Amino acid sequence: MRDVCARLNVPFVFKASYAKANRSAVESYRGPGLNAGLDMLAAIRCEFGVPVLTDVHDPGEAGTAGAVVDVLQIPAFLSRQTALIEAAARTGKVVNIKKGQFLAPGDMEQAAEKASAAGAGGVLLTERGTTFGYGDLVVDMRSFAIMAATGWPTVFDVTHSLQQPGGRVTGGRREFALPLARAAVAAGADAVFLETHPDPANALSDAATMLPLAEAGQILESLVRVREALLVGETWL
Repeated sequence: MRDVCARLNVPFVFKASYAKANRSAVESYRGPGLNAGLDMLAAIRCEFGVPVLTDVHDPGEAGTAGAVVDVLQIPAFLSRQTALIEAAARTGKVVNIKKGQFLAPGDMEQAAEKASAAGAGGVLLTERGTTFGYGDLVVDMRSFAIMAATGWPTVFDVTHSLQQPGGRVTGGRREFALPLARAAVAAGADAVFLETHPDPANALSDAATMLPLAEAGQILESLVRVREALLVGETWL
């Protein structure tokens, strides 16, 4: 992924979770834990020379994680938790706030204000779909323009937006990854979040929406072309 992004002149950030709090079932894999997970992220950051991002679920972990990673992420279900956002921001690192599935895009202005006021080194706002009845999500493409009005960059979480949450295992429709990602970039998203795996069927987390690692380069190439076409169109207008 680092090499593909370098070839396409696209900034790359590696993301992984040391512990997942929102799992479908008690037996679902949650990760290696705080210390082991942060050690892995530090090693990846050093060996591959890339910035790293992880999510935090508790204010008490923000300082420990912030000492290792470049970006701290607020999970979607916790996007209204003021103490968590402020704790992440006080580290001085960039804070990526994922829009809750229950929030309107305009509601993210207040979340961004919390992070900025508490000293975040920057803020990212991420769209990851909105609850659409039971067990499905829908992406409102207006989100990117609405959230961009805050002055902060917007991100489209492609793979989580494909989820069909609920039940003992979260399902999903990975075949819609490319059309939704293209639409989001065309609508103004500044970045995309892609979960990839060499063998998605055997991924320990989010297997239904993991994208095959071998196909990630082609997806990014397509998105770069959409972005370039958008920029040409803006120049022409």
